[in-house]
Amino acid sequence: MTVLAPSALLGRLKRLRLGSLAAAAVLAFGIGAAAPAKAQVDLGAGLSLSGSVAATTDYLFRGISQTRNRGAFQGSLELSHESGFYVGAFLSTATFLATNARQELDIIGGFRFETGPVKWDTYVIGYTYPGYTAQPGQFELSYLEVGVRGTVDVGNDVSLTAAVNYSPNFFGRSGSGVYLEGGVDWKIPGIDVTLGGRLGYQFIDRYQRFGIANDGYLWYGITLSRDIAAGFSASVGFYGTDLSERECGGLKICNARFVGTLTWKF
Repeated sequence: MTVLAPSALLGRLKRLRLGSLAAAAVLAFGIGAAAPAKAQVDLGAGLSLSGSVAATTDYLFRGISQTRNRGAFQGSLELSHESGFYVGAFLSTATFLATNARQELDIIGGFRFETGPVKWDTYVIGYTYPGYTAQPGQFELSYLEVGVRGTVDVGNDVSLTAAVNYSPNFFGRSGSGVYLEGGVDWKIPGIDVTLGGRLGYQFIDRYQRFGIANDGYLWYGITLSRDIAAGFSASVGFYGTDLSERECGGLKICNARFVGTLTWKF
């Protein structure tokens, strides 16, 4: 999941922002760190398998469209062990300006554990773009990220989350990238609807190669989500960044927008 197009357009050009969802959270919220779906199938020997498929009106990664403001189809799978270790994958359609990239495949591995009231998730994500071929003047899009996320319940159906991710060579070979995120989720009593909010900041070393005018940008998201029935859930969110169209390479992929997503988990 990433942002703009490669360096062939370096004065003009968008990130991974693949995945996600990451991952499934990315499917439903566009939050940007691939988050696996809740385990549903018990395989025995402490193993469980979960997955999801989703249709969304736009694939956002950390506030930036990965599909040039178009809809996307997405899917995820996760194999987890009761010890806390897990591996997974996230697949989404994707489109970046002036490239032949048409899909994003993220491979995820991590370990979950708890210390007191805090639930931790430590992970490594490999963002890949199968079928992409760099043309003269362009750079490889794929990259690695490592990260840690902590979540704590604070009562009254409210949870707080914070995360930090690091990439030694971010999307489009744009140098080191550091990502910080904080958020809150509130399950509204009586109506089975969850109100979520996220605020994140992405630092990028070679920001011009990435395709933006600053060495970092802020993004935000506010979502409403609800389980429906038979594994289906729906969400609607409003997302934006502090990048103007001019600062985003003249593209509309950083503009504020509403996004709707329908997800089925199994």
